[in-house]
Amino acid sequence: MSLSSLGLLGRKVGMMRLFTDEGDAVPVTVLDVSNNRVTQVKNQDNDGYVALQVTFGSRRTSRVTKPLAGHLAKAGVEAGEIIREFRVDADTAGKYAPGKTVPVQDIFAAGQVVDVQGTSIGKGFTGTIKRHNFKSQRASHGNSRSHNVPGSISMAQDPGRVFPGKKMSGHLGDVTTTVQNLDVIRVDETRGLLMVRGAVPGAKNGFVTVRLAAKGQPKPVQAQAKAEKGKK
Repeated sequence: MSLSSLGLLGRKVGMMRLFTDEGDAVPVTVLDVSNNRVTQVKNQDNDGYVALQVTFGSRRTSRVTKPLAGHLAKAGVEAGEIIREFRVDADTAGKYAPGKTVPVQDIFAAGQVVDVQGTSIGKGFTGTIKRHNFKSQRASHGNSRSHNVPGSISMAQDPGRVFPGKKMSGHLGDVTTTVQNLDVIRVDETRGLLMVRGAVPGAKNGFVTVRLAAKGQPKPVQAQAKAEKGKK
């Protein structure tokens, strides 16, 4: 799947489970991707590249900077909480105009594979054991007050210093994280909800960006390719 493809902005609602016809429980994360509005259509002549600028959510006019407020007023779009650009081809860009809403069913369908990007939950200042998944030291047999410490961090006399980039204690989380190849289990067109199998980075009500998988292929395509291979 090409990296230049239209996606949707949304909010992480939470997790639940769905049941298949066989009675199996499938854990899914519910994403609210409703009311995505196009704020600008960029083209090769004016901007040097082709892209769609999309906003999601609702924000009071008084909370928007004047340049952005004028930009949104020109497109006739209500101010949103998050705004992003998606690189697309000219054919895709030609289907949309400023102010038009992008429905979830235009891009995603059950059985597809998507990449979801969000901001991971911040853990604050943590030690090396939690931050880098180090193995703790022995909890008994003479070990005194050195259970969850990194141990030696440097060398002897030569070179006798700590190299840059050493894995040590520090801030954990609160970074942009992408989880790849999540299966789309169900699409609620009426409410604009997307239900994907598995966990999505970030806390509840956190903003996410959903795109078609960059590495994986939708399951129907895989099934069709497998069937054609079997015929040969």
